[in-house]
Amino acid sequence: MKLSVLDQSPILSGMTSQDALKQTTELAEWTDRLGYHRFWVAEHHSTESLAGSSPAILAAHLAARTDRIRIGTGGVLLPHYSAYKVAESFRVLETLHPNRIDLGVGRAPGGMPNVNLALNRGSSPDIEGYPAQIEELMAYLHGQDPQGMNVYATPKGETSPPIWMLGSSGTSARLAADLGASYSFAHFINGHGGTRVVDRYKKYFSPSMQQSAPDANVSIFVVCAETDEHAEYLASSLDLALLQIEQGARRSGFPTPDEALQHSYTFFEQERIQDNRSRMIVGSPDRVKQEIEELAESYQVNEIIINTIVSPFEERLRSYELLAEAFQLHKK
Repeated sequence: MKLSVLDQSPILSGMTSQDALKQTTELAEWTDRLGYHRFWVAEHHSTESLAGSSPAILAAHLAARTDRIRIGTGGVLLPHYSAYKVAESFRVLETLHPNRIDLGVGRAPGGMPNVNLALNRGSSPDIEGYPAQIEELMAYLHGQDPQGMNVYATPKGETSPPIWMLGSSGTSARLAADLGASYSFAHFINGHGGTRVVDRYKKYFSPSMQQSAPDANVSIFVVCAETDEHAEYLASSLDLALLQIEQGARRSGFPTPDEALQHSYTFFEQERIQDNRSRMIVGSPDRVKQEIEELAESYQVNEIIINTIVSPFEERLRSYELLAEAFQLHKK
């Protein structure tokens, strides 16, 4: 079993964006030492609760601060950008850190509609052209000239970062299968129906210049602590945060567990929290290990990506440490 990390650079209550990016850096260094397989960073725009707006730049920083863990994006929102420019950025990263870079891409907006307009100079992103962009991107990464213009992504090299297509629905999975890319299912976004999605990805996969066989993993929220009771206490803050996101509330930072416990929940909100727990695994190391193994078995994958958002930051570090011990990851 491989364990990996998805970090969205959350801004915790009372912290700043600078604090959040420093914590992302410390977490990458920590999980590198603990033996995690890869570390991905996300792209979010115009938000007061997540600091990661430029994953390629953050990935470059993290790759330079770590030794063996794979560094990547979860992911670059490709419709906003030129496939050629993205290819060159990641060819630079791959040249600096051979065989350690992943290029995760998605087509989500990454923010409110006005963010789309700001990123695209007043126009809407070309979502319909996303499949063609993926093909173009893969060709550029592998030294080809897809437009026939005698243009190549530089620097050239013998290795190329793999494209991972990210999604929480069957549409993205079928596209990844058709184009021969790896696929990552966001169970932390959609806690229902994912096993069928990944199964169809594997069933319809077509070999490509990138890879000859399907490769899939699954990402999920995890909160691990020494006891089930303490894990539930920590997870209460994530319960409230997810609820506030669904309600469209603008937050200056993720709430603390104490703030969450002081919140007065309606019956409907309590029902939503229970449903959102399908996107999370919470508990002591033994319990979490068992549930992660069951999740991997249900999806028929050998890699689970862990997204842990708890406060204070030291509890986040400890959660990843407890998981590493439970799965006996190979420490440095």
